[in-house]
Amino acid sequence: MDKTGLTWFVPFVRLMAGENPRQQMKEIMLQIGVPVLAFMLFLVVWSVLASGIQTSLGTLPGPAQVAVEAKGLIDEHYNERNKAAEFYKRQQGRNAQLLAEDPKAQVSIRGWTGKPTYFDQIFTSLYTVFTGFALATLIAVPLGILCGLSRTMQIGLNPLIQIFRPVSPLAWLPIVTLVVSAVYVSSDDAWFQKSFITSAITVMLCSLWPTLINTALGVSSIDKDLINVSKVLRLHWTTKVMKIVLPSSLQLIFTGLRLSLGVGWMVLIAAEMLAQNPGLGKFVWDEFQNGSSNSLGRIMVAVFTIGFVGFLLDRVMHTLQQLVSFGDRAH
Repeated sequence: MDKTGLTWFVPFVRLMAGENPRQQMKEIMLQIGVPVLAFMLFLVVWSVLASGIQTSLGTLPGPAQVAVEAKGLIDEHYNERNKAAEFYKRQQGRNAQLLAEDPKAQVSIRGWTGKPTYFDQIFTSLYTVFTGFALATLIAVPLGILCGLSRTMQIGLNPLIQIFRPVSPLAWLPIVTLVVSAVYVSSDDAWFQKSFITSAITVMLCSLWPTLINTALGVSSIDKDLINVSKVLRLHWTTKVMKIVLPSSLQLIFTGLRLSLGVGWMVLIAAEMLAQNPGLGKFVWDEFQNGSSNSLGRIMVAVFTIGFVGFLLDRVMHTLQQLVSFGDRAH
């Protein structure tokens, strides 16, 4: 439980094991009761304040209205899935009839072209952010190792890192869009659409810096005795990296990866909004442009979804960081 970061379950496990019930109940109240009370207080304040705020789209929705919109999005998802199932069922029926009349008839199955549901948008966003994050990791980790091992390399790259690290995704996006449009031609049967590549590259450009910096810091902090041992043993450079450098700096590398994934997830929403790549960012932008009476509620559902997914991603990376830290506590 400690390794997953779900420390609020630990008192329950200890309570079931019969370990000091009074102390465990106190821990449960502290770790679960207090956050629940704080969240309920937040909902009350939100409900009271929302009812007094009038926007061009109507009253700011409170928790109850947002819950209704969330249920509506879930219903839309299942309705769309039912339509797709009926669509394929009708095609299969027609094809079976054609084959019954003429066994040599050529039949085909056309794909469903209905609009993506809210859950489709979530999975598209996850796919995009993991693509950008993977590209960033492939660039940042090797560069970080080189910077950590070579002072010359570190001095050479440091100005570039300091210049590009604070650049906003809104500044990168026009450049990336123009470059992708110039070098990549997409078609209907292309593997990747331009908007997807634009969003993924923007995520990569903004999220690689925490991994690069933490990797360089981790490598440069390795005990010099270990590096000297590799010199005495005359280890090959790749052997030294794989056997000494990477294992010794894994914890800081994962700290950087955890930060990078968080940055990538935040950047992605802005990138999807402006690049019009399908995903949660485009969903928010479309609802804003739609301007219907329930748009604000649906946007707030997206806000909570973005936050919840970001929290889950952070927990996953925290767990991986704990697993590679061999018991060292990571924050």
